[in-house]
Amino acid sequence: MSTGSRNFGDRLQQAVAERGRIVAGIDPHASLLADWSLPDTPEGLREFSLRALEAVSGRVAAIKPQSAFYERHGSAGVAVLEELLSDARARGVLTILDVKRGDIGSTMAAYAEAHLLPGAPLEADAITVSPFLGTGSLDPAAQLAAEHGKGMFLLALTSNPDGPQVQHARSAADTPVAREIARHAEKIGGGDPNRWSSVGLVVGATVGDAYRRLGLDQAAPSVPLLAPGFGAQGAGPAQMAEVFGDNAGHVLVSLSRGLLGAGPAAESLSRRAEELRSEYGGVVTTA
Repeated sequence: MSTGSRNFGDRLQQAVAERGRIVAGIDPHASLLADWSLPDTPEGLREFSLRALEAVSGRVAAIKPQSAFYERHGSAGVAVLEELLSDARARGVLTILDVKRGDIGSTMAAYAEAHLLPGAPLEADAITVSPFLGTGSLDPAAQLAAEHGKGMFLLALTSNPDGPQVQHARSAADTPVAREIARHAEKIGGGDPNRWSSVGLVVGATVGDAYRRLGLDQAAPSVPLLAPGFGAQGAGPAQMAEVFGDNAGHVLVSLSRGLLGAGPAAESLSRRAEELRSEYGGVVTTA
């Protein structure tokens, strides 16, 4: 899908309206490769990735490759990731590259250029970023994303058990850190209640009442919410309303093992993607 003059938020909102809220996490764990009878090699990685992309194209809102599973194979693995991102772009499939980049100054700018600059080998439509060096540290990425119609998802309330140590802590203004992050996302993303922002948050579907109790729902009502924790990690459709309340319509249901475990047959993967789309609300109104 060409970026053209449309920003990532608009394209994402359209994709969810047309294809539902499932985001396919392309996470080629060694165990998944084995389940698919593929070797844990760059060749196996390539077969897995491109087969998964073909099966879910047109059936999910986006794919979310996890960069670490490619990087562990060195340059050959990164080359597979480049090919996956390029093929997804050619198919019109939105890509959210899970890299969790976070640094300062020229280093953050370099990370942004690696993933958000049109024509870069590892170009994606959006990336995940870590704001825990201070929200201002993300400015170089935010500026590049805005310039080129790209997106970012800021880690806010993650699904790991140790996340609250930092995310629930309070700032000098007695505001939860996660709420400060949400406010920043809303501020730099535009804040139009009728139009999805290009700057979203990562909020785990397993965080219980923290999303609302800490006030993220009020701090950032227009942002898309990339939500891991569904499927293998225990959350299901009931958590859409339980965790996210009135903002459930902005949730992107990120599933990896819960979807890719249906492979390796393309027909089984496609059927599972359709089942999950229906299970989590089908094609939805995103306003």
